[in-house]
Amino acid sequence: MRRFLKLAAGLTGAAVVTAAVAAPSIPAYVTAAVADANRPDADKQRDAARKPAETIAFSGMKPGWVIADFIPGTGYYDRIFSGVVGPKGHVYGFYPAELKSIVKTPLPPNGAKPFDKFDNVTTLLAPANDFAAPAPLDLVWISDNYHDLHDPFFAPADLAKVNAAVFKALKPGGIYLVLDHAAPAGSGLADTNTLHRIDEASVKSEVEAAGFQLVSASDILKNPADDHSTKIFDPSIRGHTDQFILKFRKPK
Repeated sequence: MRRFLKLAAGLTGAAVVTAAVAAPSIPAYVTAAVADANRPDADKQRDAARKPAETIAFSGMKPGWVIADFIPGTGYYDRIFSGVVGPKGHVYGFYPAELKSIVKTPLPPNGAKPFDKFDNVTTLLAPANDFAAPAPLDLVWISDNYHDLHDPFFAPADLAKVNAAVFKALKPGGIYLVLDHAAPAGSGLADTNTLHRIDEASVKSEVEAAGFQLVSASDILKNPADDHSTKIFDPSIRGHTDQFILKFRKPK
């Protein structure tokens, strides 16, 4: 649970692309958002490992988009998203109400503006199964926390209901990006509550069952040196786990 505390554009037609793709070119507005002087130094020190510019570019996020970050933690990504979507866009940081009984730090209240100098970020607070946003969304982002929604400490969260809620909240053609720590292939959900990892195939199956199409996958955060047998908090691998990134689309 320490993770919580430290916590597509250009696609047309009906074809579904599932092959892993290389890091995309990074638009100037993404570069500028990552370089924003108002970002905390502690966040910037994590950039080399997290590769936010490459990951955001892969998502296709654009200025003017309305997006939601599902479990934003301390706001590492939200401060960058704020600059990417710009003044005509908006970022909703969604905190599942189930976190109230898990984390020691009080959650920001619903409707709060949690970050100084990032005025286009607003907190949403509701049970995980009731995820929704005040406006139709262009993108929903969940990073390194999808696996947790399967675990007892998040009960009564139900991934089938969560994914259905995400589907409903997105505009037709909207993007659902899932980034998480890789578990051994074929392990399913066996490691979600122990190693805090999840089998990529399980995520694909669950999200597609909600009606999404898998558009593409990325190797940006792959680490072949991680054999998937170690808990993600272990000092030997923390911050450098093998992670998959899956980009899904709500059909138009």
